[in-house]
This record gives sequence, structure tokens and C-alpha cells, in this order.
Amino acid sequence: MEERLQKILAQWGIASRREAEEMMRQSRVCVNGVVAHLGQKVDPSQDKISIDGQPVLAEQRPSKMYLLLHKPAGIVSTCHDPQGRPTVLDLLPSELRTGWGIHPVGRLDVDSTGALILTNDGELTYGLTHPSHSITKTYRVVVQGRPPATVLKKWSQGIVLEGRITRHAQVRLIETYINQSWLEIVLQEGRNRQIRRIAEQLGYPVIKLHRTAIGLIQLKTSTTAFLPSGKYRHLSEDEMSFLNKQIIRTPIQTKPS
Repeated sequence: MEERLQKILAQWGIASRREAEEMMRQSRVCVNGVVAHLGQKVDPSQDKISIDGQPVLAEQRPSKMYLLLHKPAGIVSTCHDPQGRPTVLDLLPSELRTGWGIHPVGRLDVDSTGALILTNDGELTYGLTHPSHSITKTYRVVVQGRPPATVLKKWSQGIVLEGRITRHAQVRLIETYINQSWLEIVLQEGRNRQIRRIAEQLGYPVIKLHRTAIGLIQLKTSTTAFLPSGKYRHLSEDEMSFLNKQIIRTPIQTKPS
């Protein structure tokens, strides 16, 4: 049965769909010895798939793995960094860094810290990062200054970024200091550097940003100890059940190449 090539690579744990598409754009993927193109469909029972000249076989795919990482500052949320900075994969044991297809689900920017899911399940990654999903993400944020209630209400109701208003958010003042404030922010979307850009636009730049939870998946739970910075743990069955119930698996839309 034919399926889109990027979907097969995701199902096999080789890469997320987006990463598979990028590999295809870079001409790294071949089908039956011919460079693959975006939108191409293949039958894995008949077609021979290779990446960087190495054959990819269904029976070689690794077991599915689901991890929660406490990302420190200074670490980039990618598998490879052109600038040579340390990546989230560098925080894993050497035996998990290659051959498993593990990659981050979404991103935390290099200066931000906190909860980040890692997996080699490309279909789960696609579901969690699709714009239509509504899994909340909770952050503790330190901003410069003392934003009044009117600013917090404006933030919570939505701010226009690049011509499009953000979804409603929960923005709550936790504590104020002389020239700084602690906020708790709960988002239902994750645009690039969204919190930092809004805070800057409103006149209260972010000093620190820490993600404490992804839905009910937290760095500390009633059954687990606090996950230290730079460490990881496997997701529990309850956490996996939560993810599978929450994600919206929307068919991928690929423009003809």
C-alpha cells in the first residue's frame, strides 16, 4: 500500500515529518536509486528507500521512545546545530544519540529552560506540533517592570503578531519585586518566541522563561521526584494516554513540487 514518503519515515521513527521533508529538500532521500521529491508516494513492501546512500528497512526501525527532558539554558532544541552549539541530544546517553531517530517535539529557544518532550514517534510529533492542537503549555516568566492588570488582561485576550491575533491565554501575576515581576502564562499555541515577542511589544521584556508543564506532563509530579536540569525521564503510561487523547491527527497537506 502506498503512503507519502515523509509519513513512512515518521512511522518508522527515522525522523519527524518535517525533518523528513527537509531531508528530501536536501536530496538526501532516494527511492529505488532516484532522488525523492516532496509528496512522493511509495510502497515500502516493494520500493527501496535510502538516506545518505544507506538503505532504510522497516524491520530495522527502533522501538518507540518517549522522554521528558528538563532543558537547561544554552542548549538548542534541535538534533544538529550549524553553529556547533550543544543540542538536546547531547544531554542523552551516547547510546540514544544515534540510531534511534529521537528528536525534540517543538522547541524552547536557546535561552529558555524547562519541559521538552523527545521522541522517535514521528506521527506523535506531527500531531503535537500541528497548529490545530490545543495542548496547553505552562510557563513561569520573569519580566522587567511591573505590568498592571490592564496589560495582563490585554495579553490574555490576544495580541496581534505578524498580522494575526494570538489565541486567548491565561496570564496571572505571581509576585512583584522592585523592578521585576513573576508571571504564570498558559498558552494553547506555540508561535516562534511568542511570549518574548509579546512581552517586548507590551514594554515588559522577558528576563527568564521556564516551561513547567506540557498539559498534565510536569517536571515534578505526585509520583516522581523533581526532574533536575539537564536530566530526562521516560513518560508514564498515564502521560502517554493523555497525549494520545489530546492530539489531533490531521492529514498532512503537501503542496505539489
